[in-house]
Amino acid sequence: MREAVIVSAVRTAVGKAPKGKLRKTRPEYMASTVVKEILARTPGLDPTEIDDFILGCSFPEAEQGMNVGRMVALKAGLPNTVPGVTVNRFCSSGLEAIAIGATRIMAGFADVYLSGGVESMSLVPMGGNNLLPDPDLMESIPESYMGMGYTAENVAEQYGISRQEQDEFAVKSHQKAAAAITEGKFKEEIVPLEIVNSYRQKGKLVEDKSTFDIDEGVRSGTTMEILGKLRPAFKAGGSVTAGNSSQTSDGASAVVIMSREKAESLGLKPLAVFRSYAVGGCPPEVMGIGPTVAIPKALKLAGINKDQVDVFELNEAFASQALASIKELGLDESKVNFNGGAIALGHPLGCTGSKLTTTCLHEMKRQQARYGVVSMCIGGGMGAAAVFERV
Repeated sequence: MREAVIVSAVRTAVGKAPKGKLRKTRPEYMASTVVKEILARTPGLDPTEIDDFILGCSFPEAEQGMNVGRMVALKAGLPNTVPGVTVNRFCSSGLEAIAIGATRIMAGFADVYLSGGVESMSLVPMGGNNLLPDPDLMESIPESYMGMGYTAENVAEQYGISRQEQDEFAVKSHQKAAAAITEGKFKEEIVPLEIVNSYRQKGKLVEDKSTFDIDEGVRSGTTMEILGKLRPAFKAGGSVTAGNSSQTSDGASAVVIMSREKAESLGLKPLAVFRSYAVGGCPPEVMGIGPTVAIPKALKLAGINKDQVDVFELNEAFASQALASIKELGLDESKVNFNGGAIALGHPLGCTGSKLTTTCLHEMKRQQARYGVVSMCIGGGMGAAAVFERV
């Protein structure tokens, strides 16, 4: 079987939804900007050779509707011959997009794919604009539609994750993310966005232009004392708060995937080889343990064990579920989220899988690490994981 390699990976900085700097920025602009940049970073690649553009999006409606994958391809100036498609597996949509492209290349159906993810939670909120649950399913399996915060409380209770543990984890996430920004670790992977906000002042149209290139949700001054003052967000007497949960966010990311032979013919050095991808199901009411199902499957497919992995990018949907996953899998926490996670950096749903892959591959390059794993839980009771090997 052929090898699929990722030769470049970029992302936008992540904005806080719904009141951050990207609150009025359309998803097509965010995603097309990263597509343009990633092509600029892939010298020698003729855009007409791209077989498809796959874009993950968790709520592909309204501003993210009309097959946003195709709209982004057109807005980015790709040739009309390059098609586009939108895929949705909620929080793993961006990783699913990468896996689809990589496995098709491995199977010999294509040579070059662009894959990525986008989400504007400011413009299209969690649940979409008009959530209409199936009445029969609501009656027979009501937990299918359970709010994510309540599932996080269930995980905390069932796996014995205390409020103190969750808050400590959240503080560390902010500390690591703040240090990464100070040290410039994200500069290579972030594509600056030029933002223009127009408004009227004294009858005149004013344009406020700015560059957005720093993740907006990181709070370097976060302490246990500050988090300890927050009330439970979802359940009276609970332990899950806004401070130990991920942030709603806006952002986009993309990667270029090609066969190893194609990369060699263009003289491109891959960031990593795509080794495996796995998804698995779990009870919807404890959806946060999804990584405990998916990671072992992905490791087995790649022919390695958890101790061989140098870098884990584990999405921090909630501190409770991240900690439960780490404990259940027996992971070395010092290898998890070197630069912080979604509690500090944000969780732009459909973008997250591609964003975490981008951060993982750049961190592997810095560390000269061999194996990296990207994983996340998924609403509805699932988990996803992918294994990458640096070459």
